[in-house]
Amino acid sequence: MSETESKTDDTVETTEIEVPADPLAGHPATAYFWGHVAGSGDVSDEGIEVVTNDEESARVLAAIVGGDVEHDTTSREYAHDASITRTEDEYALSIGADGENAEDGNGGLLGRSGALGLPVDGRGSYRLGAFAGYDRELLRGLLEGCGTICFKSKSDTVGISFVHDDRDLLEVTRELIADCPVAAPTGDLSGTSSGGYWFGVDDDAAPAFGTWLYEGCEETGLFAPGRRRKLERSLDRAEAYDET
Repeated sequence: MSETESKTDDTVETTEIEVPADPLAGHPATAYFWGHVAGSGDVSDEGIEVVTNDEESARVLAAIVGGDVEHDTTSREYAHDASITRTEDEYALSIGADGENAEDGNGGLLGRSGALGLPVDGRGSYRLGAFAGYDRELLRGLLEGCGTICFKSKSDTVGISFVHDDRDLLEVTRELIADCPVAAPTGDLSGTSSGGYWFGVDDDAAPAFGTWLYEGCEETGLFAPGRRRKLERSLDRAEAYDET
C-alpha cells in the first residue's frame, strides 16, 4: 500500500491507495493507471511515460506504480483549433522498463514479457479486458488523460469530450461509455484541425455522466482533484443558469 497527498481548496489530506502486486491485474488502481497511459502515455521497450497537467494526479499515478515525476512548462495547440495555443504546467511520470526507478514491489512493468505484456499489443490494439469490472476508474483515467471538461457559455451547459490521435482508442472509449450504467449518448468521431480525432458526450447527459464518473472517488484516492474541481464548478454554473 502506498500513500499520496491529495490537496483540496482548504486542506491537504493523505489518502492511502491500495495497489495490487501485479500491475496488470484487474483492480481499480490499475484500471485508473492504464486509462491514463492510454490517454496520455508513451509506451516503449525502454519504459512508460505518462504526462498530465495536474501535479496531484501525477503523484497519485506514482503512488500506484512508482517512478519519477518531472515538472516542465509547455505551449501547445488547442485540440479543436490549431490556431490557438496555450501555455500550461506539465508533469511527466517516467517508469523504467526494468523497474529501477519504481517503488518496491511495483517494478518491472515491461520486464515480464516485453511490450506484449502491456494493455497495447504489437498491432496497437488495446487489450483492456482485465479491467472490465472497473470501467468507472478506467474511464476516469481516460478522461483525465485525453478528455476535456468545459462550461459552454453560449448554451449554459457542461461539455465533456475526448480528444486523441488514435481513432481506435476513441472508439473503445465510446464503447465503454455506452456500457456505463448512466445514459450518456455520444456524438460521432470528428477530425480536429491538428490531425487527431474527438467526440463529445451529449450536453444533456454530461452532468449525470460526470457525476457518476467521480462518484466515490475520494474513497480510493484515484482521481485528479483539479479535474474534479473543474467539473464541479462547471456543473454549478450550469445549474445556476437553469434556476434563473
